[in-house]
Amino acid sequence: MSTVTIAPLAESLPAFLESYDFSAIAVIADNHTFRFCYPELKAFLPKHTLVRIKSGEEQKHIATCEMIWDALTRANFDRHALVLNLGGGVIGDMGGFCAATYKRGIAFAQLPTTLLSQVDASVGGKLGIDFRGFKNHIGVFQQPNTVLIDPTFLSTLPERELRSGFAEVIKHCLIADAAMWDEIRRRDLDEQDWAALVAHSVAVKRRVVEQDPTEKGLRKILNFGHTLGHAVETYFLTQPRKRLLHGEAIAMGMIAEAYIAYQKKMIDESLLTQIEEYIFAVYGNVRLSDEDTEPILALTLQDKKNRGREVRMSLLDGAGSCAFDILVSNTEMRKAIEFYRGLNK
Repeated sequence: MSTVTIAPLAESLPAFLESYDFSAIAVIADNHTFRFCYPELKAFLPKHTLVRIKSGEEQKHIATCEMIWDALTRANFDRHALVLNLGGGVIGDMGGFCAATYKRGIAFAQLPTTLLSQVDASVGGKLGIDFRGFKNHIGVFQQPNTVLIDPTFLSTLPERELRSGFAEVIKHCLIADAAMWDEIRRRDLDEQDWAALVAHSVAVKRRVVEQDPTEKGLRKILNFGHTLGHAVETYFLTQPRKRLLHGEAIAMGMIAEAYIAYQKKMIDESLLTQIEEYIFAVYGNVRLSDEDTEPILALTLQDKKNRGREVRMSLLDGAGSCAFDILVSNTEMRKAIEFYRGLNK
C-alpha cells in the first residue's frame, strides 16, 4: 500500500520529489484543475511537461489515453520518469492507468483535488478507463508511489461536486463505522468536518485494501451501492437529460441496495429508513421512468463483482458492517428500483 499524506502540497510534494531521482516529470490536468489547482502546483515544481485534457467522465476512454501516451513519447519520457495526476477520479484513474502501462509502467503520484478522489478514488490502486459505455471496464491494479492530499483544494469545488464526493463518505461509514454514520447523518452537508472525514475515509479504505489489494474478497465491500449505482450512472451517460455525477448515482444505488438488504432480512426497517431519509435530504431524487428499468438492469450484467451472468452485490448486514458476494436476482433489483421510484411520489 502506498503512503498517503494529508498536508498542503507546498510541504508534501517537494519532500516527495527530494526522495527520488526522477528523469522527467509530467503533470496531467484537466480544464478545471489547470485553472484552479495547477497555478498552486507550478510554483514549487521543477521543469516539467504539462499534459492538459478536457474535463469529464466522457473523456475517460482509450483515445484520451493515446493522447497522453503520445505526449509522454514525444517528450522522450523513459522508465525513470514520474507522472503527477492532478485532478479528480477521472484524472486519477486514467492518468494512473496511462503511467502503469507506458513502457510497462513508470512512477506516478495521485494529487486528488475533489472530495470524491480524496476520500476514495485516489487510494487503493484501482486504475482504468471506460469502454463502450461501461465504467472502468479496462484497467489494472497498480499502487501509486504516493498519494498527496491537500484539503485546501476542496474550497475550489462547486457544491454539487462536494455533494457528489460525500456519497463515498456515507458509504464508508455505512460499511465500516456505525458510530460515524450516526454522527454524519445528524448534520447537514454544510455542517460536516471535511478534514476529519477525509482522514476517516482514507483510514477505512486503507484498512480494507491492505487486507485485500486486488479485490478477491473483503475489498468488494467498498462497492456497496455501486452495482445499481454504476448501472444508473452509465445509463444516464447515454441519455439526453442532465448527466448524473458519480456520487449522485451511488446515492441512489445505496438506497436501492439497502432496500434489497432489508428484503433479505440483513438490515432492519429502522436502518433502511435512516438511509433513505438522509440520502434524500442531501441529494434529492433521480427521476426514473418505467422505460429506464430494463436498460439499467441489463447494465448490471457487466458489473465486475459478477460470476458469469449472476449478479453479486455487496450488501449491508447492519450499520457499520457489510457482506459481499451476495447473489441478487433481476426480480429483487427490479423491486428495489420500484421502491426507489415510489419514494419520489
